[in-house]
Amino acid sequence: MANEPLGGFDEREASGTSAKGELAPGLYVVATPIGNLGDVTARARDVLAGADRILCEDARISRRLLAHLGVNRPLQPYHEHNAETVRPRVLAELAAGARLALISDAGTPLVSDPGFKLVGAAIAQGSSVWPIPGASALLAALVVAGLPTDRFFFQGFLPAKAAARRSALAELAAVPATLVVYEAPHRLAEALADAAEVLGARPAAVCRELTKRFEETVRGTLPELAEHFAGQGAPRGEIVLVIGPPAAQPVEVDDATLAAAFAEAAASMAPRQAARFVAARFNLDANAVYRRVARKDGA
Repeated sequence: MANEPLGGFDEREASGTSAKGELAPGLYVVATPIGNLGDVTARARDVLAGADRILCEDARISRRLLAHLGVNRPLQPYHEHNAETVRPRVLAELAAGARLALISDAGTPLVSDPGFKLVGAAIAQGSSVWPIPGASALLAALVVAGLPTDRFFFQGFLPAKAAARRSALAELAAVPATLVVYEAPHRLAEALADAAEVLGARPAAVCRELTKRFEETVRGTLPELAEHFAGQGAPRGEIVLVIGPPAAQPVEVDDATLAAAFAEAAASMAPRQAARFVAARFNLDANAVYRRVARKDGA
């Protein structure tokens, strides 16, 4: 795979596993599905089955996952409300050689959750920390948005209040990268309106219910998306908003590349809207893009 830094696959024993297949002492940061249970990895199941105990956000949610996997291990709630109390006990167990797994309700732990403090403290005391990769809403949204992925900035959640949200967006305006934001469904229309006001007509994508039955990705410019969701009402489910980087100098793009980008966009939006989306992506004039594509098609 191009740009793959890890040198391909390795069939030897995984990190954190002994020659006998047993888990080594340490903390295992285990990614869980963001919706579709089929996305859990075989290695994640093996680690959860072999851990002495599993730290989780909500034991009720985690029990459903473990039941699906056929795993029966003790659960220990670890979340923002009890982390300060539970963390010292967890660190003491790690220091004594325990094998502990850390999971979140969905996706990869440490992204917008308190697990990062535990990992930092475990590293500081000399305990081993092992990553068990898997699903991530952040990366899933990036690959489906159709926006540049070579450089991106993860914001997490924007502030709930309008003034603070616009201030945060203003700070992000000059970041030379694609922006990825988690947003609550009931605030989506307001957040899009503020983003359109502060960031302008950047291309963007609203990714909803990723990997689930009603998965949906709506693409367009920020003003178009703001209008769409203002009229539609609050959507249901988990939302990831992906916003293209700030405009730079117009990108030199050949007709074939332009036509391919337009065709991809036009698969989910009207031709004129697709032209605006592609124009914002390459910092070109939307009418010029439409003319070039129409000429290529012989229209």
